[in-house]
Formats: sequence, C-alpha cells, structure tokens
Amino acid sequence: MKDASTPGESSEKKYSFLRPKFGNRIVRTVIACLVTAIIYRYFLSDRNPCFALIGAVYGMGSQFQEGFHNGFNRFVGTFIGGLVVIPSYWLYYNAPFGVPSEVYMCLGLFFVMYINFILGANNAIQPGTVIYFVVMFTQPEAGYVSYTIARIIDTGVGVLISLGLTMMRPTMIDREKGVELLTFFEALSESFKAWRYANKSGSLPQLDAEGRAAKREERKAKYIERHTY
Repeated sequence: MKDASTPGESSEKKYSFLRPKFGNRIVRTVIACLVTAIIYRYFLSDRNPCFALIGAVYGMGSQFQEGFHNGFNRFVGTFIGGLVVIPSYWLYYNAPFGVPSEVYMCLGLFFVMYINFILGANNAIQPGTVIYFVVMFTQPEAGYVSYTIARIIDTGVGVLISLGLTMMRPTMIDREKGVELLTFFEALSESFKAWRYANKSGSLPQLDAEGRAAKREERKAKYIERHTY
C-alpha cells in the first residue's frame, strides 16, 4: 500500500529530520563557552580551560534553577572526587603494606560515591568519578595535587560564568519568577534549597502560573523595600 502523504509533506519531514530546530539553550550555552574561553585565553592564559568549559556547559539550563542544579552537582562531584583522589593517588602508585594498587583505587572510588551519597548529591557521583580517574591515570606524580586543585577551581568558575550570564539575560521562565541580576543571591539561596529538594525527590520543584506570579510580586516588594529611603 502506498504512502498517502503528499510529496510536499514528505520533503518537509525529510527537511525537518536533516535540519532539526535548535533552541535558545544551545545558543546560550555556546555564548557561555565563548565568554569562558576568552577569559581563559586573555586573563588566565596559564590555565587549562577544559574543566571551566565543561562547568559552563553544566551551568547553563533552560532556567536558572536547572543550571544551578546541574552546575552545582558538577562542582560538588569535582570537589569531592578531587579531595579523595589526592591521597588515593599516592596509595595507588606506592601500594603500601603490600596491598595491590587496584584495591586502593577501588577504595578511593568507594569513598567518592559514599561521600556524595551522604551529602544527598547522587547526581554528583558521575562528575566526581571523572576527576578521580582523570587525575589517577593521566597526571604525573610531580604535579597531580596542583592540577587537581586547579580543576576544582576551574569547574566552579565555568559554572559561575553560565549562572551570571543567565542572570544578565534571564529566560522567560526566570522572568516570570522575577529572577534578575539584582536578585542574584536570593536566586542562589532558593536554587540551593531546590537542589536539596531535588536530591531527595528526584526532580526540581515546579511552580504553576499562580506560583510564579506570587514569586514575582514577592521579589518586586523586596526590590521596592531595598530601594526606598
């Protein structure tokens, strides 16, 4: 049986398949990475921008809370994995007490995962293991500690750049919530609470239209209060 669709419809489907639409988030992410790359090229030229760029990608979401959630998980994971890999690296390559190196490697991996579980940051486990294995198997003994510390800092810088750009040009959802540059610290506080909620429930809290309107009015009232003498 022949397809009932018209030739125009077939070509339109083919065109959509070959050229899928891209959203605003892709553009914003590319801009965040561009800004990060420029900062590292001209102001931090002695540092490797890799982890900062990864942090910038994680820190850009469809709304501020989503970017904070993913970016903060990336930073927490990198921080925990970085702290654990420093002693684990020495144990792996020196293998004291005659214990096989692989045992020390797995023990360190266990602590990376377990500490994140204790913190309730289950989604931070994957980025934590990334920095753990990258340092463990790619860095020379002479500079692995300084490399680890630098990568932790770089990840945080990249995340902050994306969050800062989001505040400078908030998404439609963020504008409905009243999120803007002047409310940066309030948004950070609320996003941290949402991060803790998401780690327990598995998803970020959502506001309906009335909830967003109420939040917007609350922010307006606080703004007026701060600027009234």
